[in-house]
Amino acid sequence: MRKMLIGAVALVALTGGAEAGWVGKASYYKLGGRTASGGHVGAYTAAHRTLPFGSKVRVTNLVNNRSVVVTINDRGPFRGGRVIDVSATAADALGFRSAGVAHVKVEPVSTVAEAQ
Repeated sequence: MRKMLIGAVALVALTGGAEAGWVGKASYYKLGGRTASGGHVGAYTAAHRTLPFGSKVRVTNLVNNRSVVVTINDRGPFRGGRVIDVSATAADALGFRSAGVAHVKVEPVSTVAEAQ
């Protein structure tokens, strides 16, 4: 029974892909210049390593259950163990700006391809 459960968990992890989302640490940042997409850090924007620019994701703080939808317009985070960097405004809305880091769930809402 235990081997079957472990196999099922591995199968879900392998087939989940981006649609399943990510769980990990989030931090926030402010950037004076341009982002990797050529834009600026906005009120509800974020950096993600692989999602296309313009994609929207729901970020949920797993401690207080607050969530926001942000638009990916930058690359990062570049610090190990982090799954997303959000704008300072989004961090305020999620309730972790003073702490600097939060345990979050990131779920895709839409990608650029879906929006077209």
